[in-house]
Amino acid sequence: MNFPGPKSILARYGLAALLAVGAASAVHAQVRVDRAWVRATVPNQSATGTFMRLTAQKDVVLTGAHSPAAGIAEVHLMSMDNGIMRMRAAERVPLKAGQTIELKSGGLHIMMMDLKKQIKTGDSVPLTLSFAAADGTLSRVEASATAGFAPPTR
Repeated sequence: MNFPGPKSILARYGLAALLAVGAASAVHAQVRVDRAWVRATVPNQSATGTFMRLTAQKDVVLTGAHSPAAGIAEVHLMSMDNGIMRMRAAERVPLKAGQTIELKSGGLHIMMMDLKKQIKTGDSVPLTLSFAAADGTLSRVEASATAGFAPPTR
C-alpha cells in the first residue's frame, strides 16, 4: 500500500486544521467557565444541579446546556413568588462583555434531569453550554464539572 507521508498530509490538510483550531479557539474565547461543580447524588436520584461562574468576552446569550450524564439539561432560574420558591426554565440568559454571572444554588443554575447514573463525589461530569451572539453566531463551550456536596473552596 502507498500511504501519503506526513508532509503530504500536512500540505493537504494543514490549512483546514489550522482554520478549525482557530475557530475552536474563537468559540472558547467568548465565554470562560470557572469553578464548575455538580451536586453529587444518592442512588436512584434522577436530578441534580450544576453551578459555575461564566465570564463573557463579548455580548452573548446563554441558550442551553447538554450533558451526556443526563437525558435533559436545562438552564433554570429559582425565584420567590408570594413566599414560595419556584423554579422555571430560563431559555435565554444574556451576558454582557466583561460581565461575570454566577450560576448557584437557589438562583440561576443548570438543572440536569433523567440522570443516566449516580453522580458520586469526585466524578467529572462533561457539560456543553450553548451561546448565541448578537450577530446570530452560535457557539458551544465545553466544560467539566466536579461532583461534590458543596462549592469548591479554590
